[in-house]
Amino acid sequence: MDNSNLIKMANNIGAFFKSEPDRNLAIQGVEQHIRNFWEPRMRHQIVAYLENGGAELMDIVAEAVKKL
Repeated sequence: MDNSNLIKMANNIGAFFKSEPDRNLAIQGVEQHIRNFWEPRMRHQIVAYLENGGAELMDIVAEAVKKL
């Protein structure tokens, strides 16, 4: 899958959880959603993107991806 699609999907998840007042719960929510609904290839690809800078990911998304 194209990185731009993964970034968009990940940031959409982040936007949903951004309204959570507890930042740690928001990060956990993003992480859990990605673990539950993304196939392993997608998870590996977003982790690799983050390891190469991950500049376009929202902060809470980047934090969640670090935990994958």
